[in-house]
Amino acid sequence: MIVAEDSLLVRQGIVSVLEFAADITVLDQCENVTELYDAVARRGPKVVVTDVRMPPLYSDEGIQAATDFHTTHPELGVVVLSQYAEPAYASALLADGSARRAYLLKEGVSQPGQLAAAVRTVASGGSLVDPAVVEALVRDRRKHISSPLNDLTLAERAVLDEIALGKSNSAIARSMYLSERTVEKHINSLFSKLGLGTEPDINRRVMAVLVRLRAEHD
Repeated sequence: MIVAEDSLLVRQGIVSVLEFAADITVLDQCENVTELYDAVARRGPKVVVTDVRMPPLYSDEGIQAATDFHTTHPELGVVVLSQYAEPAYASALLADGSARRAYLLKEGVSQPGQLAAAVRTVASGGSLVDPAVVEALVRDRRKHISSPLNDLTLAERAVLDEIALGKSNSAIARSMYLSERTVEKHINSLFSKLGLGTEPDINRRVMAVLVRLRAEHD
């Protein structure tokens, strides 16, 4: 199997936990998504354990890799580790099917046998989702069943979060490692999806944040 995690300490911790399992062998370690794709191509592992966010953008690289592997390596099991019980990431991971996919919280990885059990589960074609993530998915489903935020992509939601912090387009671009042109495209798209038409940009930014706040408190 292969471990992909940009933090050296966390990566070594994951490897150490897995080394207790006699039936699991770590073939390679990666610190960014480019190395992950290369390692999978070279090593042909049965399972990948990956962080959600990794260089170069610290966005959803682990999820995107899992999605790509559905096509390029359909027999590859993927265990995604996250610091938070984020419904959007879990939903994206399972969008193409739950077989050979697991979503775990990092705080639970230290529990004896949990990570090794997840690796064995996805290797055999099964799936596993942390109970806290399942609860978050259920709450999110109920809360957003009719929310206008449903149509936003993960990138557009991330940009909206940055707008809510009062950041300018250039500040958002720096924070998300994107070009200002890409940020502008995301903003125009989310304005359109939220039904915010031709009002001045400052008004649309305020209205978009209000839509987000209402959805959070419904």
